[in-house]
Formats: sequence, structure tokens, C-alpha cells
Amino acid sequence: MKKFLTLILTFLTVFSFVFPKSNDITMSGSTTVFPISQKAAEVFMDKNPSINITVRGGGSGVGISNLIEGKVDIANSSRKIKDKEVYQAKENGVNVYETVIANDALSIVVHPSNPVSEIDLKTLKNIYTGKIKNWKELGGNDMSIVVVSRDVSSGTFEVFNEKVLEKAKYREDALLLASNNAILSTVKDTPGAIGYIGLGFVNENVKALKVEGVYPSKESVNNKTYKIARSLYLYTNGKPKGNIGKFIDFILSDEGQKIVEEIGYIPLR
Repeated sequence: MKKFLTLILTFLTVFSFVFPKSNDITMSGSTTVFPISQKAAEVFMDKNPSINITVRGGGSGVGISNLIEGKVDIANSSRKIKDKEVYQAKENGVNVYETVIANDALSIVVHPSNPVSEIDLKTLKNIYTGKIKNWKELGGNDMSIVVVSRDVSSGTFEVFNEKVLEKAKYREDALLLASNNAILSTVKDTPGAIGYIGLGFVNENVKALKVEGVYPSKESVNNKTYKIARSLYLYTNGKPKGNIGKFIDFILSDEGQKIVEEIGYIPLR
């Protein structure tokens, strides 16, 4: 009898792993989108106690890879999916469907004590490629510039690489970090540092620079004057339906878009 019960429990464990509950929703990916998904999931689950949502980070590339491999229901991404990823998904029988849930201003941040208050895109590129190495070259203190960047699995890295570096090679000594919070913490603790984070992560511990004379904000993104703006995405296998569709509809609703704004990002309306 004991052996029989053990076999049943083992079977149930394997069954629940291979065939997760239909009411479960799994998400992974962008650390930029993570706070939106996490808060929205908390509110949504309060309204729908029978539905369980798990949200993980890892970076946009990880989330999209997980979706392609069938490991998650939703991929959070702070950059648009690549053509090669769409192709890989099709090869795996996954029909990628894109939903834009918010907008963002990729914010350039320095230590609060840094006297430099604005920068242009050319100068920013020269800093990250190593042509400018000391803040005194920009009217700041005689202090080495510590370049802080996201790692290559990050959608934020991809956007910065495209819009600012134009795919030029980073400085070899650039610090490549795994999350917005890691960059925020490093810049906060390093007087000579410069980094880039999503608008929702900017706080009093760092100073956001004007870019081409414009601060990152809801207004500057909506009127298209801020040069490093982007959309934030959720990707699913096919048009979302069932509980997944219900959850994404919630994020797009007035209540969900209010959460987007409360987190610090820019709602769609």
C-alpha cells in the first residue's frame, strides 16, 4: 500500500510538471517590463483568485527564447522581436503575436554629485566607445568615466546599441550588468559612472541627464522630442485568448494603464 501511494504521488508530481494547471500563466524576460507585469499580476490575481501568474526576469532575449521553446506563456520584452527569432519560433511551431503595453524613455544617469547635466548623442557614443574617458572633457570634474551597460541578453542593451552606438563596439572595460537595478545601484555608488535605465527606475539616488537638451519624461516621449524612446512589449504564441488574453486585456485597460503610469512608465493613452 505504501509503495502504491508513493507511485501515485510520483505520478502526480510528474503530471503537474509536464501538464501545468490550465489556470497558471508563466512570464519571463525584460527587467524593464518586470515591474509592470509583477504589479499587474498582483492586482489581477486579487480579482481572479483561481488564476496564478508567475513572473520572472532574465532579460528580453531570455524571455523570447523561453517563449520559442514553449517554457512560458508570455515573453516580456523591452525591444522588438528580431526577424531571426520569429523564424526560430515558426520552426518550433510558435506563431509570435506582439502586444505593445507601454512606452519608455531610456534614461541616461550619472551620480548626483556630477556637475554635468546634459549630453548629446554623439558625445554619448564617444563615451561608450572609449573616445572620451574623463569627465573634464565635458566640463565636469577631473575624473575617469566609468561606463556601465546592460548585458547582451538585455532588450535595453539592444535599443541603446541601435539608437546611440549605431552598433559600434563598446569600450572593453565597460561594466556589463544583468538588470536595471544593478545599473542603478552601481551608478549610485560610483561618482564617475554613467549608465542607462528605464524611466521607471530613475529615482533621487541618480541624476538623469538631458539628451539633446530634453529630459526623459512622459511629455517628451509623447511629443517625440526625446531621442531615446521605445515601446515595451508582451509576446505570446498566437493572439492571446483565455486567461492569458484576459490578463493582457487587463494591462491594456484603464486600470492597467494606470498601473503603468504609477510604476513610472508611459501609458498608451
